[in-house]
Amino acid sequence: MSTATAATELTTRTGMVLAVRPAGAADEPALTAFFDRVSDEDRRFRFFTAAAHVSHDQLDPLLHADHRASESFLAFDKASGELVASALLACDKALDTAEVAVSIASDRKGQGVGWALLDLLGREAQARGVRRVIAIEDRANHAAIELEREKGFTPEAFDGDPTLVVLSKTFR
Repeated sequence: MSTATAATELTTRTGMVLAVRPAGAADEPALTAFFDRVSDEDRRFRFFTAAAHVSHDQLDPLLHADHRASESFLAFDKASGELVASALLACDKALDTAEVAVSIASDRKGQGVGWALLDLLGREAQARGVRRVIAIEDRANHAAIELEREKGFTPEAFDGDPTLVVLSKTFR
């Protein structure tokens, strides 16, 4: 169901060309090394836990997407071949709402990678007929919240946890 089942190219707003493909089980070592290059704060924002390294259990949903209700993408700098980002789309069973999450290597932030991957995740959600995408963010993650707002996401309270905010974008 994914519109990007094979490698696809995206160009960021700064001109970086990304080679993006779905992740698979064989990518665990590369993803482990990648998340070591994500800042401690961004890793905490992504997994909602403070840990020096990601665990196998945290990586499992990124490595075993079902390609219908979930898809996990890896983005490589085409020029260097370096893994620079991970992006996840996780839909509910009804394919009505999907959660999106993007992680970017610390040295690649501010280069349009997040913009490009958020657009890709939106297209993937729409191709599945998803009505709404959401991102659950720590209120301290100002960079992600600002990016998502610039991309048309609307903030709303997260029930039960005042430290979190839900940003949502409705397609239909």
